Amino acid sequence: MKKTILAVLLFTSASFTLSAQVKMSEGSRKLATAMAIIENMYIDDVNDHKLAEDAIKSILGELDPHSTYISADEVKDMNEPLEGNFDGIGISFNMMTDTLFVIEAIPGGPSEKIGLRAGDKIMYVNDTLIAGVKRSTKDVMSRLKGPKGTKVTVKVLRKGEPDLLSFTITRDKIPVYSIDASYMIDNITGYIRIMRFGATTTNEFKQALTKLKGQGMKNLILDLESNGGGYMAPAIDLSDAFLGKGKLIVYTEGSKQPRRDEYSSGKGGFEEGRLVILINEGSASASEILSGAVQDWDRGVIVGRRSFGKGLVQRQIPLPDNSMMRLTVARYYTPTGRSIQKPYTNGDISSYNMDVIERYNKGEMMHADSIHFPDSLKYQTLVNHRTVYGGGGIMPDYFVPLDTMKYTSYFSKIANRGIIYKVAYGEVDNNRKEILSKYPTKENFYENFKVTKQILDKLLAAAEEEKIEFDEEQFDRSKPSIENQVKALIGRDLYDAETLIKILNDESDTFKKGYEIISNEKLYYDLLAK
Repeated sequence: MKKTILAVLLFTSASFTLSAQVKMSEGSRKLATAMAIIENMYIDDVNDHKLAEDAIKSILGELDPHSTYISADEVKDMNEPLEGNFDGIGISFNMMTDTLFVIEAIPGGPSEKIGLRAGDKIMYVNDTLIAGVKRSTKDVMSRLKGPKGTKVTVKVLRKGEPDLLSFTITRDKIPVYSIDASYMIDNITGYIRIMRFGATTTNEFKQALTKLKGQGMKNLILDLESNGGGYMAPAIDLSDAFLGKGKLIVYTEGSKQPRRDEYSSGKGGFEEGRLVILINEGSASASEILSGAVQDWDRGVIVGRRSFGKGLVQRQIPLPDNSMMRLTVARYYTPTGRSIQKPYTNGDISSYNMDVIERYNKGEMMHADSIHFPDSLKYQTLVNHRTVYGGGGIMPDYFVPLDTMKYTSYFSKIANRGIIYKVAYGEVDNNRKEILSKYPTKENFYENFKVTKQILDKLLAAAEEEKIEFDEEQFDRSKPSIENQVKALIGRDLYDAETLIKILNDESDTFKKGYEIISNEKLYYDLLAK
């Protein structure tokens, strides 16, 4: 059986013959016969490639929410964020009011080397106008990206320059990072935020851990909020860093896949010291493997809201035309035997995707007591024998409700229209030298920069231009959050993503509660004893 599976996974268009490798069911023969009849007898010419694609999509859509078909064109784009690098010009950018604003020229990248900088507005790419013509982000990216060694010419509008500046950039390998923030909160408490689990995550985490331990870190807050997962291997590696030798981290099993156990090696890295992991409804897959292992072994306190509940294992199987089928073959289980996967109905993708909204509508985001688990889903942790729950996602040890009071309708409107971005980037664009002169380091900016009334007045004026009716009561309620976001975006534009995250954490209830718990030894261990 193993040889058969291996053959299926490694087939090529030249050698693959389905009937020679897999015993075809009656249904499979029926489908193949129908395709052959259509191709040979239908009144008009048919696009057999499209028919096959449509059939595969339809079949996979009836199985589960995560079995999908990926076209050949989509395969490369899908892998880039996880593989750790891609070919391009090396900038972070934002499309705002049909204009590409450079947020950051990645240090050491090709754009930074030739003088492109934050605040520049790219108007032309290879003599094609991209500003003011409503081009999609994907279209713009396709023009900027390209094979290493190829060249692209951009024309840039820069504040203080009367004419467009022209730059010819030689594309190169651009690193994609998994960790966008790692810093000390106080003398003994470190913080690391992981955006995704990719090919470079393990090494990045080791480097961040070494850096923070060198700065005196004894306790760690690991932020996995809105981390949708990625590769399984780094989730196992990071779990290994927290657990002693020989502890089960996760196991997978399917009706046609034997159980496979993953154990910690004892290599460690952070086996001692208090650990808090932050999660929310956007934390999925690999994030849940790591959180589940830490929770089941009573190694740390999980803080936030119930995670997404993505516990199905997909295997990516190449097809002859370089497209791919991502097929679910097993389920993930935490060390206590909890299934991470939330319930789903075969073929009902819409209800599955609306689950998070349903949680909100039912009050789960605001009240922990609105979440009910049957006794059949109760499990006991492996050291302190606390009660934890299965049935989909990881339920935190300490629930932090979503604060709906500060997210007013007025706040939503100005955020959704991009007004906060526009005002923040405009402030940097117009006053970059002055701000950097006053706040030469990101630490100085974090400690001392304040969003002025003049900046808020610009925001209100921009909202009025967009026909957003002013609501004083809602504005006053949301004002601290608006100021926080404006400051964070200015900080990212001037310095880096870590500055953005550090400032946003000042307004994060989940971060503040996590810090309170990790700073209070009694509270921390009381939560692990319940």
